[in-house]
Amino acid sequence: MALHHFPAALQDAVEAVFAIDATFAEIVAGTSEPQVGAIRLAWWREALERLDQSPPPPEPRLEAVAHELLPRGVSGAALAAIEDGYATLLEETPDPDRIARGGAALFEAIARLLGEDDPMLAPAGGVVMLARVRGLVTSDLKPAVLPRFAALKGHRFAKPLRPLTLLARLAARDFLRSRPEAEGTPGRAFAMLSHRLSGIVTGAN
Repeated sequence: MALHHFPAALQDAVEAVFAIDATFAEIVAGTSEPQVGAIRLAWWREALERLDQSPPPPEPRLEAVAHELLPRGVSGAALAAIEDGYATLLEETPDPDRIARGGAALFEAIARLLGEDDPMLAPAGGVVMLARVRGLVTSDLKPAVLPRFAALKGHRFAKPLRPLTLLARLAARDFLRSRPEAEGTPGRAFAMLSHRLSGIVTGAN
């Protein structure tokens, strides 16, 4: 649903970023051997980094990066930075700050496509990533989320960034709920609309 909030001319490029992020997530969720998962993540990280110097191999997601993202100034290395946020999930004690930095890298890549920047993109991306991986870790991630909520409190993102930062608005909503919420609920739709109008992730009060 979120993809349709982006300008039509950028949707293929944004989808290419999301596809890389989803690939990392699927590797972690689908592995029963942490060492094997780490090797697969490393392969993707190195393949993304090589795109900055070499043509893509015949792999659709890497070809999409080369064709949609590199010409728009999003490097393979920038996308590779997302990987570490997933790599720590394969460790015995995942590092919440590394998870959050992976989310920050995701947001920074998409913000570059939008031609905008904001110092609060890092905590917003961190909230999104921490919310996304809650089901993959046994530790409580709320202590890592709360200071990022505090940093975002009352901050108003510029209109061009709101198709991206509405993901942080939904993540904030998810953290306040005891159970996962299905996509497409009226409450979720209202939260997205509210964010598109206000640009605020968490309230000012």
